[in-house]
Amino acid sequence: MLILKPDQIPSSEITPRETYLNRRQFMTGVAALAVAPAFAKPGLVSHGAKLAGVRPGAFSTTDKKTPFDDVTTYNNFYEFGTDKSDPAERAHTLKTRPWTVTVEGEIKRPKIWDIDELLKLAALEERIYRLRCVEGWSMVIPWVGFPLAEIIKRAEPTGNAKFVEFHTLHDPRQMPFQRTSVLDWPYVEGLRLDEANHPLTLLAVGLYGEVLPNQNGAPIRLVVPWKYGFKSAKSIVKIRFVEKAPQTAWMRAAPDEYGFFSNVNPKVDHPRWSQAKERRIGEFFKRETLMFNGYADQVAALYKGMDLKKHF
Repeated sequence: MLILKPDQIPSSEITPRETYLNRRQFMTGVAALAVAPAFAKPGLVSHGAKLAGVRPGAFSTTDKKTPFDDVTTYNNFYEFGTDKSDPAERAHTLKTRPWTVTVEGEIKRPKIWDIDELLKLAALEERIYRLRCVEGWSMVIPWVGFPLAEIIKRAEPTGNAKFVEFHTLHDPRQMPFQRTSVLDWPYVEGLRLDEANHPLTLLAVGLYGEVLPNQNGAPIRLVVPWKYGFKSAKSIVKIRFVEKAPQTAWMRAAPDEYGFFSNVNPKVDHPRWSQAKERRIGEFFKRETLMFNGYADQVAALYKGMDLKKHF
């Protein structure tokens, strides 16, 4: 991904590590990346508390799940660093209790939710979703959570609410890379209201049946499986209902590279690399990228009549 001020960060951290290695013809590095997260360090994974009463959820893929160790040691979470292993190394500084999520804006029922109250809001489901990163790698993760629509229903949006804006925690004491200018903090993401209400859109509080690890966005994060991974905001503290499309973190950083919709689309390349293929973590060979990450049957109607190359 493009870094806001490239002169401040090594080039190996500005571009995807695989691209960096390819450019310098370190082909052995490519092979290592294809087999496993080459930069994840051993001894960093710890299992969390089990989540009770989790039921199988709808829309789960039958794809082979990415192993827990890979899911929890190979992450993009720039609040803790730009290398894939940084979150697992550094996210222990994040304190997930107490934690509240403020719901406000163009709604009839604003509310500050305590995280433990949110855990009781709706039945928790395990949904096995594909995750596709804009950098070209992918995973299959068994998330545990509940539909974002559960909060939307209780908030009762007004007729002015057209978009939903997500703010993540801004606390450089807990998130040390927020002391840098890699991005304009706090991290902000957004969805159109119909996207937010779609039954696929999940608020995740766990994975693999356990409490969500810090490095994966604890204690609560967004999961929008038909969009590139950076759309799924982590460590959410505020949800705002607004009339105009939010300026998201990556749109502010590089508007020519990251659009508001950011749907997985193999026909629309990133300016610096193709999106036609992906490498799933744990596999050697690349595979074809699927339109909407394989969820076209469920979500294509949301974008009927839109030019998805223009509205990328």
